[in-house]
Amino acid sequence: MAKRVLVVEDSVLISSALRILLEANDYEVAIAGTVAEALEAASTIIPDVMLLDLTLPDGDGLSVLSDLFARGVKLPVTLAMTGHDDDITRHRCAAAGCSEVLVKPVPVRELLRIIGEQVT
Repeated sequence: MAKRVLVVEDSVLISSALRILLEANDYEVAIAGTVAEALEAASTIIPDVMLLDLTLPDGDGLSVLSDLFARGVKLPVTLAMTGHDDDITRHRCAAAGCSEVLVKPVPVRELLRIIGEQVT
C-alpha cells in the first residue's frame, strides 16, 4: 500500500513539483494550499506524513497541528517547511509537534530520505 503524503503549500509551483517528485517515488499525494484546506484534507485522508509550509494565506501553518489535535484527529508525522533557519522557528515547530524542520529549498534526495525514514 502506498504511503500518503499531504503537501500543505500555497505555492502552486512548489506543490506541483512536490507532487511529481513524490508520485514518481510511489507516494499518494494530496495538496492543500491553505490552513482550511489542510484541516479538511488531514481529517479526510489521514496522511502518513504532512509537509507543512509555515506561511499560508489564511494563517500560520502550525495552527493546523493544534486544530487537528483539538478535533481529535490523529496527527501525522509533520515536517515543517520554511525559509527561516533560526532557533525561534525551530523551537516553535518542535513545540507544535513537528518532527523536523526542513529549510527551503530542500535538496530532493534529502527530502526523499527524510520522508522515507518517517513512514517506515
